[in-house]
This record gives sequence, structure tokens and C-alpha cells, in this order.
Amino acid sequence: MSAQGEIAVIGAALDLGQGRRGVDMGPSAIRYAGLEERLASLGYVVRDHGNVETAVPEATALRDERARFLPEIKETCVRIAAKVVEEARGGATPLVLGGDHSVAIGTLGGLASLNGAGGVLWIDAHADVNTPETSPSGNVHGMPLAAALGLAGEAFAADAWPLPALDPKRVVLLGLRQADAGERTLLHQAGVRVFTMSEIDRVGVERAVREALDRVAGPGFVHVSLDMDALDPEVAPGVGTPVRGGLSYREAHLALELVAESGLAGSLEVVEVNPILDRENTTALTAVELVASALGATII
Repeated sequence: MSAQGEIAVIGAALDLGQGRRGVDMGPSAIRYAGLEERLASLGYVVRDHGNVETAVPEATALRDERARFLPEIKETCVRIAAKVVEEARGGATPLVLGGDHSVAIGTLGGLASLNGAGGVLWIDAHADVNTPETSPSGNVHGMPLAAALGLAGEAFAADAWPLPALDPKRVVLLGLRQADAGERTLLHQAGVRVFTMSEIDRVGVERAVREALDRVAGPGFVHVSLDMDALDPEVAPGVGTPVRGGLSYREAHLALELVAESGLAGSLEVVEVNPILDRENTTALTAVELVASALGATII
């Protein structure tokens, strides 16, 4: 990502993909935490395009327990994809603010429709490769990576994006510490590289991230998808599905500083900030600083 470029902020206040309310307020919390000012201080031109239109659970009928609210989630993701295409085509760096992680279906779909299949560094406590057949909950925020890999079924297809949107050999999961049985099987079959927290403990963040970046590099696009639950709940309490034993504050910053140093990523998203569960907007403030690190902020 080049310095002094343009950042296109695209909000996606979507919370249909998961069961705990509040992540729909994530984009507002991140903006309130000073996102635009922080990125402007790095020399970027920041254009905030507001939030794409989303449905709300109270006004939405549930049609399929195996993939809850999928038609409405897809409608929102089609809007995200269109905005990502428009801004990337114009030379801006898309920065998508979630919402729950199902918004990534739109982000990756848009990038793939513009550039062909690409790679992603997926920083997350969870694998997000469930399908309607394997998911214990039916929550779509646990399915976006499977969807983008073309492994979640025809229900996730849309005219707005090609499937698969990702090359499985260029997908890396970083920070994983919770996966369902069906997800473990699919990850092995697809050949996705996974750095669990246990492996990161053994080899260190720098080695893990450098290897991850080598793997995701290539044609099409490289995207970074940051779920704030990748961080330890002590650091990022305001997330819907916290799991103990995550990345420390400094480990997360180092990971994203290495992303910036590599110059590989052309787009970024940050998801699952839930201000209802937060303490004094700590998680959103941390999200802003991590985005800044990914976009080239340095200590000196």
C-alpha cells in the first residue's frame, strides 16, 4: 500500500451473520475512535463513503436455520462488492469496516470480480470455513472463507462475483485457536496454511507472518482480513466471540507492520468490533491503531 494514496472507507453495519447483537455499531465505533484523523496523519487522503444499506433482524424473516439470513447478507455483500470494485478501479485502497465477518464475502467477491482469484491473510481466532452442512449454529459469519473458496455451496453464488474468489494455496489463517470438526477436515482438504496460536508461540510472530506473506503473494489481489477476536480478550474485549489466548497488543502490531513493510496488500478490512461488549471503546481504538500499522505507521 503506497504512502500518500487514497483510502476509501466502506462501512458495512451488518450483524445478521452472528447471534450476538452489537457489531452493527462497529463501523461507527471505529470512526468515533479517530480513524480518519489517524490515517490523515500518515499522509493519506481519506474518503469515507458511509455505510452500505443493510437489513436488520427485527424486520427480516428467517428462512433457513442452516445459513441464517443468507439472502439478506448476500444483498449487503453485493453492495459491498460494487463499492470495492468502484473504489479499487479508481486507484483507492478499499478499507471495509464491519459488521460481522460475513461482510468479507462481499469484499473478496468484489476484488475477485475485478482482478480474478487472489490471496488473503485471514487474521482470526476462528477458521470461518463452516458450510451450511457443517455449521453447529447456522451463523454465516462462520462461513465467509468457505464461501470465497467456493466450498460452501451454490447458495453463496452471485452475479456480482466469481467463485472461487480465492486460490486455496494463497490463503493463510493466522492466530487460529478454535475450529469445528467439519472445518478441520475442509482446511486439510483445501490445502489452506494455518498458523495456530500454538505454532505462533513456538516459531514467533515475525517468522509466521513472513511465511504467510510469502504464501499469499501472487497475481490478482492480496487482501488482509482482520477479525478483532484474533487478539486476546484482555486487549480487545469488545468482540462477540472472544477466545482466550490470542495475539498480544504488540504481536498484532508487529504482524500488521510486516504487512505494511511487504507492500503486498491492496485492501484491508476490520470486523467484529462490538461496542456493547467493549470497555471505553478500547477495541475500536486498538482497531484504528492496527489499521494504521497496516498502512505504514511506524514508531519513529
